Amino acid sequence: MSGLLRTLACRAAPALRSHAVAQRANIFTKPAKEKIGALETVIALGMFSLAILGPSGWILAHLEDYKKKE
Repeated sequence: MSGLLRTLACRAAPALRSHAVAQRANIFTKPAKEKIGALETVIALGMFSLAILGPSGWILAHLEDYKKKE
């Protein structure tokens, strides 16, 4: 068992001692092909809000039903 731990320690030690490598992402972007209008933005944000808050709102609205033991 100690041989296994010694092997793991020898392999992990250099990685633990080395400084963190700064990674840079090369991201190149282009302008959008089409402009997104205000109405489309409002609809998209509304749908995301409904998808995230809808289920939790449903559960909170029906909390008393869930508490009943039948």
